[in-house]
Amino acid sequence: MSKAQTGGQVGSVWFIGWLFTLGFAKLGFGKALLGLIVWPYYLGVALR
Repeated sequence: MSKAQTGGQVGSVWFIGWLFTLGFAKLGFGKALLGLIVWPYYLGVALR
């Protein structure tokens, strides 16, 4: 599997997780934008 394929899969999982988080937490537009920035940081820390 190439790096491009792996990156595409990781990006897809990240996007699905972000959408799930928005729906589950019932976030508004402003908090959703903040979540777009903050959520990947915490995910990276947790997976490190």
